[in-house]
Formats: sequence, structure tokens, C-alpha cells
Amino acid sequence: MTAGQIAQHFDIAKPTLSAHFAVLREADLVESDKAGTSVTYSLKLSVLEDALLSFAETVGIGDHRGHKLKTSRRAR
Repeated sequence: MTAGQIAQHFDIAKPTLSAHFAVLREADLVESDKAGTSVTYSLKLSVLEDALLSFAETVGIGDHRGHKLKTSRRAR
């Protein structure tokens, strides 16, 4: 999506939106491509997926925990 298309969905000033995009680019969560005066942004899904998987492991969500729960239920 272009920055203008994204801006239509939010009630914030364009400079504020640009600042948010700069933070997202710095965090390597989005890519931006400039063509003339238009900037198109896209999510880096692999980076987002890695972050979500790390979060899930940190809080104990995942197959390994589900397996332990199933095992403990059988033991009862």
C-alpha cells in the first residue's frame, strides 16, 4: 500500500505517520519503495513471523507446551 492509502485509514497527521514508518523501517519490520512522489510500504512477514514465534516460545505457547499438557492430563 502507498503511504497515502494507509493514511486514509488513520486520523493522524501525515508527518506523524511518516515518523511511525521510520521507526518500523528502523526495526526492519517494513520495506519501502519510492516511485516518484509515492512511497509503497510492505510488511516483512518473515521478520514478523520470527518475532511472533520468539514471543510464543517466551510465554510458553507452542507444540512443546501443548504436549506436556496432554501428557499431564493422561497421567491423572
